[in-house]
Amino acid sequence: MSSSTGNTTPERTWEGPSAPERLNLLRSARSVAIVGASDKPSRASYFVATYLQSSSPYRLYFVNPVAKEILGQPAYASLKDLPEVPDVVDVFRKHDDLPSVLQDALDVGARTLWLQLGSWHEDVARDAEAAGLDVVMDRCIKIEHARFHGGLNLAGFNTGVISSKRQLTS
Repeated sequence: MSSSTGNTTPERTWEGPSAPERLNLLRSARSVAIVGASDKPSRASYFVATYLQSSSPYRLYFVNPVAKEILGQPAYASLKDLPEVPDVVDVFRKHDDLPSVLQDALDVGARTLWLQLGSWHEDVARDAEAAGLDVVMDRCIKIEHARFHGGLNLAGFNTGVISSKRQLTS
């Protein structure tokens, strides 16, 4: 697809896991490392971490080389500094950093590389799959978890209602 400036956007050819496969990845995971986690409440990674901390069973690890603590938990400089191998490496890093994050995930033996909304890197996905990792791209782990567990409304918050019908008001 061409833009008006003549630049082209590469076609997306890689196909990620289906909804049932993503649900299985989330159900089988016990630990999640958030690479690029932030201690700033305005950042998406903070919002995701807050949700996962309060609404999921995962052991969470925050990877940020400059933060000391995020949401009351220690922050780690790298994946290799974590006390265990994370099942899922959830990535909030810029596009050019993704190959090195993949290498770090491979080095520690992670099972799943999850690239957040807006993050798409076909070479990284293919390399990760070739090395045996499951890959999810351009999807928010918070939205996916909430969607599969009945806690997502249009605003992305838990309403406590699991129904396709409107509530009646008297």
